[in-house]
Amino acid sequence: MGMNKKETLKWLEQLADLMNEKGLNSIELDSEDFSLHLEKANPVASVVTSVAPTPAPALAMAPATAVEQVAPAQESLENHPGAVKSPIVGTVYLSSQPGSPPLVNEGDAVKEGQTLLIVEAMKVMNTIQAHKAGTLTKMLVSNEEPVEYGQVLAIIE
Repeated sequence: MGMNKKETLKWLEQLADLMNEKGLNSIELDSEDFSLHLEKANPVASVVTSVAPTPAPALAMAPATAVEQVAPAQESLENHPGAVKSPIVGTVYLSSQPGSPPLVNEGDAVKEGQTLLIVEAMKVMNTIQAHKAGTLTKMLVSNEEPVEYGQVLAIIE
């Protein structure tokens, strides 16, 4: 395909959006270079890719319809000035290593640029940092939870 990881993630997000817009439950693409099967399940859609000749690991991602299923209280948090949103689709980790304490807890004072959590996408660990100083008033995700692009992960006030 010739895409870097960021372009690949964006492409996968666009396919998931297309599935939701068109009401599709699955998409399957095959070429000489790769095979892709995207299928909706409740509450997570599974993405399985393989590049000839060796298969790639599976990637789980929440469907775009999950935004429509969010409780009204969470919907109002999307425009909150302290909302920390996921820049990618992936899996959240609240600590830097399994068994370690969380990087931050609700009620903790945080500094601008401080790492709050990690979102793993395609075996790449992406640190999510505080965009401002304040107090972490809400952590809206749990460890190893799948998240979507733009999903509110935490609130800093």
